[in-house]
Amino acid sequence: HCHVLFGVDDGVRTLEESLAVLAFDEEVGIKEVWCTPHIMEDVANTTEALRERFAQLQDVYKGTVKLHLAAEYMLDNLFEERFDSMDLLLMEDDMILVETSTWNPPPDMYGTLQKILKSGYRPLLAHPERYRYLNDAAYERLHDMGVYFQLNLGSIVGYYGQTAMKKAHDLLEKGWINEIGSDCHRISNIK
Repeated sequence: HCHVLFGVDDGVRTLEESLAVLAFDEEVGIKEVWCTPHIMEDVANTTEALRERFAQLQDVYKGTVKLHLAAEYMLDNLFEERFDSMDLLLMEDDMILVETSTWNPPPDMYGTLQKILKSGYRPLLAHPERYRYLNDAAYERLHDMGVYFQLNLGSIVGYYGQTAMKKAHDLLEKGWINEIGSDCHRISNIK
């Protein structure tokens, strides 16, 4: 999970920046990268436009890191529209990377996640440790529903503050973290 697809969201801006991040990934031994740009009401990327930009990156990048394209979907009205029309960029054929505001849950968050699950998809909640509104009971409810959790690597060392770090360690100790991602938005993040 990262934002290295250039010029599509608040991640890297230029092709050169994308290539710099990927070169660093190669240096540290990363083998595969999921480009997961934001899709939300105020960053309304289209599937087709993201596929075109991804193809541009693939045409230029000749390194050893295997690239994949998916998206990070904000659980908002645009997500509902895209989900209903099955216009989605998935991870591993059945996994939908989703997120919410850091401060507040979306309306009917549990209902939306249940809808995803009932449709045969696995919701992967990006950086759950950063959601200030989630408490132990909410994490347990989400876990018991079958929602997967993806931890931001930086949270383990306090990059997002002490609260996120504590939650990250708690979720790791419980064994509830299914994936770990960088959420890299620029070269300084990953270094």
